[in-house]
Amino acid sequence: LKRVIYHAFSPKEAKDFDVQPAGAQRAEAFVQAFLKRSLPGMSQEALEDQLQRKAVVLEYFTRQKRKEKKKKSKGLSARQRRELRLFDIKPEQQRYSLFLPLHELWKQYIRDLCNGLKADTQPQMIQAKLLKADLHGAVISVTKSKCPSYVGVTGILLQETKHVFKIVTKEDCLKVIPKLNCVFAVEIDGFVSYIYGSKFQLRSSERSAKKFKAKGTIDL
Repeated sequence: LKRVIYHAFSPKEAKDFDVQPAGAQRAEAFVQAFLKRSLPGMSQEALEDQLQRKAVVLEYFTRQKRKEKKKKSKGLSARQRRELRLFDIKPEQQRYSLFLPLHELWKQYIRDLCNGLKADTQPQMIQAKLLKADLHGAVISVTKSKCPSYVGVTGILLQETKHVFKIVTKEDCLKVIPKLNCVFAVEIDGFVSYIYGSKFQLRSSERSAKKFKAKGTIDL
């Protein structure tokens, strides 16, 4: 086995591998130095025994790169969004005619959600769908309220938060109506649904997963 390991390159092999032919002593010295670097914890006797009794496979081990944890970019907090006034509607944009196309899109969205609003469609089914639907673009009216000045306000819903509706009226006036102690009516294709704001104090994203229970009577 030593002869195989320490044999010198022939002139043809040296030419093929583009190396200078070395003598047997230089080749042996190179192998010994390589083994000491590769296996520093083994003695010379152990190395000899390893070479004589077993076939040594020399492999190149690649170091595994440490995975760097990607830092998630933090979004703006609610306080920062309020300070930057990101959700404020500019006065020049508070025009009823500007949001009529949005209302038409909302009506088509509800028709698709209810599989078409037909005369024989069950009102309970429409009511259940509307409670979980996105209401941005709907025309809503305040039918009852503990504050008389809110009753009769009608407009297109522009923004919905947990506690208020922001609607723009036909007079191009932006109204902020609290959900608490108010009853709202939503009309589409002749179907009218009523929303009790006190039981509706949820964000639109949260309503989609909430189960609403049917109740006989609900007070303001």
